[in-house]
Amino acid sequence: MTAVSLRLPDDLSERLQKLADRTGRSKTYYMLEAINEHLEDLEDLHLAEQRLRSVRAGRTGTVALDEVMKRYGLES
Repeated sequence: MTAVSLRLPDDLSERLQKLADRTGRSKTYYMLEAINEHLEDLEDLHLAEQRLRSVRAGRTGTVALDEVMKRYGLES
């Protein structure tokens, strides 16, 4: 595992410490949870932006929602 140094604003550090104290978990646990959750969101956003650029450039096609619904038997 890699060590990382992180400077937190005082208010954020206090909130983190209060949460850790109330739950019996470490501050490190919550920092890792927050980073992991946000990193997944950022990765999804990056992928969506890449796909949008590809569609706009004509390198990737799209499929209409009704076609997807038919294809997978999800018609209502």
